[in-house]
Amino acid sequence: MATTEITKDNLNDTIGQDGIVLLDFWADWCGPCKQFAPVFEKASEENSDITFGKVDTEDQRELAAAFQITSIPTIMAFRDGIGVFAQPGALPEQSLNQLITAVRGLDMDDVRRQVAQQQAAAEG
Repeated sequence: MATTEITKDNLNDTIGQDGIVLLDFWADWCGPCKQFAPVFEKASEENSDITFGKVDTEDQRELAAAFQITSIPTIMAFRDGIGVFAQPGALPEQSLNQLITAVRGLDMDDVRRQVAQQQAAAEG
């Protein structure tokens, strides 16, 4: 599966879906982004069950600001609508594959429990 261009118009529908979504925040002028692009694209072709999205931080400044992107490329992972990973820097192929394996292996009941505890602590 090829990557999908993510904009403010399709972001919520994309990350809110069940399953795994990986987002690559990038810009055309960014050398490391260009180096990471083929790694991200290859992973998208090898993992058709995962949604791979690219966010052009120059074109989608509101999204970059909303996600507090201060360095690119930044990769973010969502599973079942919950953000589970965010890290700036271009990942080598092996590290991206390890990230995919780790996100697949998450106990989402435990993740939801932890999110609920954090929200309760923030409110209390």
